[in-house]
Amino acid sequence: MEAVAEGLWLLAERFEEGGCIPQAVKCLEALCQSQVSFLPILEVKTRLRIATILLNHTDNVTHAKNHLERAQLLLKQIPSCFELKCRAYSLLSRCYHLVGTIPPQKQTLKKALDLATGAGEGESSMLWACNFNLQLANALTTEGDFRGAIKVLECGVSLASKVGRSDLEMVFSTSILHVHLMQWEDTAVVQEAVAKCDEIWDSMPSAQRKACHGLHLYNELLHTFYTLRICDYKQALVHVEALDATLKVVSKSEAKTLPAEQLSGSRKRQSQGQSEGESNSGIRNSNAIFSTNFELGPAPLGGEWLPKGAVSILVDLMAVMCARPKGYFDKCNKRLSSGISQAQDELQKLGITTSATEVDLQHWAIWVSGVYLILLLQLIENKVIIELTRTEFSEAQKSLVQMLDWFNRFPTILQGCETTIHMLVGHYAHSLGCFSEAATHFQEAARLTESKGLQAMCQIYAAISYICIGDADSSSLALDLIGPIYRSVDSFVGLREKTAVWFAAGVVQMKQHNLQEARSRLSNGLTITHKQWGNIQLVSQYLMVLGSSALALHDTGQALDILKSSLTLAKTLHDVPTQIGVLSELTALYRELGDPSKELENSEYEGKRSDDLKNRIKMVQASDSHLSILKFGV
Repeated sequence: MEAVAEGLWLLAERFEEGGCIPQAVKCLEALCQSQVSFLPILEVKTRLRIATILLNHTDNVTHAKNHLERAQLLLKQIPSCFELKCRAYSLLSRCYHLVGTIPPQKQTLKKALDLATGAGEGESSMLWACNFNLQLANALTTEGDFRGAIKVLECGVSLASKVGRSDLEMVFSTSILHVHLMQWEDTAVVQEAVAKCDEIWDSMPSAQRKACHGLHLYNELLHTFYTLRICDYKQALVHVEALDATLKVVSKSEAKTLPAEQLSGSRKRQSQGQSEGESNSGIRNSNAIFSTNFELGPAPLGGEWLPKGAVSILVDLMAVMCARPKGYFDKCNKRLSSGISQAQDELQKLGITTSATEVDLQHWAIWVSGVYLILLLQLIENKVIIELTRTEFSEAQKSLVQMLDWFNRFPTILQGCETTIHMLVGHYAHSLGCFSEAATHFQEAARLTESKGLQAMCQIYAAISYICIGDADSSSLALDLIGPIYRSVDSFVGLREKTAVWFAAGVVQMKQHNLQEARSRLSNGLTITHKQWGNIQLVSQYLMVLGSSALALHDTGQALDILKSSLTLAKTLHDVPTQIGVLSELTALYRELGDPSKELENSEYEGKRSDDLKNRIKMVQASDSHLSILKFGV
């Protein structure tokens, strides 16, 4: 009977290679359903094979889980078969992860760890223990137990060290860094985690580093997150360039290894209107958790972080975040177009169309689709910010409508994006002169988030909106918001909060006619913004307010130079509101200098810019979408 089983295994393998997945599964299930009695170990191997095929080629996670649970029952009757037992535990854990049932996943992994640690200190048992530790850490992180996750990952580092595998040490060290970045409590601890990753990566032989594409991408992405968090955009760009280079190498490598007939079949499916996520049999390959992810480590560790498509999209997003503060909007738009297109394609493969809603999703698809939905909204977020900066209000409105549509259709998956949406609506309202509505949305965003830094930014934005309202009560509210943040400015990690609060505090001092104090705060903020961050829109706005303060102090020479610099930057960004603010100050400056011709010329240009802005605002406010955007969540 063993020969019969091996024959069916071989036939199933050929069906799988040919893309005939239903036939492959039926071949294997014929063994399990046979009236003839097979040895339990043959049935176990068959069920494990069925589960692997189902996970690799279909979205039928529940069916795979059923086979694995049956295999486990059979394995209990067999005293040996360590490798099969470990493989069954690992696959079953992944099934639980996909369907979102974390408690049974943790229970399965703890049993698996007991098995692996009880098998001695052989290399195989140690590697399986690494596998289970990594999966358990992911499960704990999903539950928000960050300390528990780090403890488990540190055990993994110890195991990897005992095996003498620096690549496995790197897997666990990068995972520890990932958890610290998610739960940033102590900057020194995060820096230590970054340094540890650098130390281990540099100690690995060059050939080994080149072979670990998935691990390299993971490490570089985490370093990019870290450098963006501390606003080191120059170093972040270095990491993005490394990511681009690695993705190109991987793409070329995969193109070379892909069989010619597979390429031909792919083209044929495309010509027939089938998506890349469909096999010849018509079964959607939208899950494929093993074949579509960059592996972090060698078997049996495996380990996956994000699908390959998501990694590519994430690199596009990181590139945008590096380029946007510098005003490189053409580069940003290319990356945004690429990332949004990829995200929409991946969602389409998952069956998520423009009419699909959260209730239409199968349970296993929630995590996979959630990755792409969140990335899509983050890309749209950056698109909105760029469009508002460039005074392209109509385009920003369209993007916001699109974002709200996604949020309304997938409210549970995108719940974490609600703060971001309120912030964007606040920026949208502020740009259109709806300062009261803007302040309301910024305050709501601050209420929703648990991030200290994000709360501070929302409160600063709200304060600036209150300042723009201009009455005494609003100015008092602005001062109440800015004061506590300004007093604790040194406690913030990045530069965003510091430069924003110095700007807002300087504007408040200007309103209170404390001109020297205003200039001092604004000068400090400008120096850091220009030298360390390089956000040219904020630099332009700093210069505009500093120019205004210089004019108020009758330092016309300095005011003229500063305001001209501000105007140049604002024109580069197509930032019409800032241009108008600068032109207004220049008109007053030329009046004080007694230069009527330049005053008239400047005033006329200011009028044209003001008319342009009014027309843009009027067009957006006439849209049916305008009020629905402002009413979001309030």
